[in-house]
Amino acid sequence: MYIDLLTDSGTSAMSDRQWAGMMLGDEAYAGSRNYYNLEAAVHEHYGYKHLIPTHQGRGAEHLLSQLCIKPGDSVPGNMYFTTTRHHQEAAGGAFVDVIIDEAHDPASEHPFKGNVDLDKMRRLIEEVGTVRFPYLSLETNVNMAGGQPSSMENIRDVCALCHEHGIPVYLDATRAIENAWFIKQREPGFADRSIKSILLEICSHTDGCTMSAKKDSLVNIGGFLAVNDDGLAERARNLVVVYEGLHTYGGLAGRDMEAMAIGIAESVQEDHIRARIGQVEYLGEQLLEAGVPIVRPIGGHGIFVDAARFLPHIPRAHFPAQSLAAALYVDSGVRSMERGGVSAGRDPKTGENFFPSLELIRLTIPRRVYTQAHMDVVAESVIELYQHPDRVNGLEMIYESEHLRFFQARFRSVAPVTVGDVSGAPTAVKQTQS
Repeated sequence: MYIDLLTDSGTSAMSDRQWAGMMLGDEAYAGSRNYYNLEAAVHEHYGYKHLIPTHQGRGAEHLLSQLCIKPGDSVPGNMYFTTTRHHQEAAGGAFVDVIIDEAHDPASEHPFKGNVDLDKMRRLIEEVGTVRFPYLSLETNVNMAGGQPSSMENIRDVCALCHEHGIPVYLDATRAIENAWFIKQREPGFADRSIKSILLEICSHTDGCTMSAKKDSLVNIGGFLAVNDDGLAERARNLVVVYEGLHTYGGLAGRDMEAMAIGIAESVQEDHIRARIGQVEYLGEQLLEAGVPIVRPIGGHGIFVDAARFLPHIPRAHFPAQSLAAALYVDSGVRSMERGGVSAGRDPKTGENFFPSLELIRLTIPRRVYTQAHMDVVAESVIELYQHPDRVNGLEMIYESEHLRFFQARFRSVAPVTVGDVSGAPTAVKQTQS
């Protein structure tokens, strides 16, 4: 594998200060001093009252879902994320998408396609009633929409609407710092504000967050649940002991908590986030110049290629995004990530595949890892395939796991070849294992 753009989760390069911090790991089972350093960093940069560390973001999602969701509940959110929705459904809830319509249009230039549609949310409250809403799940820099941010105005307004009806708002803060960058760049009144202050304001409107520190916080492992409610925090500390570890380490080594605390402080540095988003833009602009269909405007943590438009000859049933990801790897050794029909899974009632409006591959750029020259190689390979789409065959799924199938599914290439026999009749479709 030459360039690995599968994910930005846990794949970033840690700084020399973070590595030095790992040498100061206090591995006491209870009361590690690194926990208190992490707690102080979360208080300072995110502002929440209580911290419960977890091994990564999905551990925090699991805790929040188990604590708050009852069977039959509806959980609104600004587009689903795979693991978040899975934990919500496993707890008996049903995800309801209340993101603005522009988020489903990859060509829309709306600057804040992660926004919640307030009218959709009001109608949902009228239809369902507030009793069946455990919380609103608010994601920053929405992954499945193409790394698209929410505006501060929308965050304020949706939180005010929910709180008016007694509905808590829990933030998926995984890429909240990238969201803060786009607020600074695109929203009037924020150009002179620091990233740190914008992040604090985002969090101040919400009641808590789940966090995968493997993204913004620049570590290889780690996450946390942070809440303001004292009673919920006590219940979370009790439940984390069952699934993760004691409430002062939550499944992490002391050294990992120290690296996370340092990474949080480094993540809000202006030079860092400017360079991080700048590298994403550098790749995106090359693809746009060549006419490659990507999600616009360019988002935070990667470039999302519109595989349905890239490969119009491949039907959705043969997974164009997964097909393009496979072809890109074969062409250049660049590994990417499917975000389309495979990731969406199946309808649990009918067993039919979900086919979301967005059929994308994600070229996810790790932080502080690759040079611009690496991005040039990626662009060259994507453009070459775009100019020769006939080289890409569809895929059929030959194995899928019970949960979150996109992690472990296996596929076979479906290469339609019309070959006439002596009577002129076409032979069967040729299939090759890949």
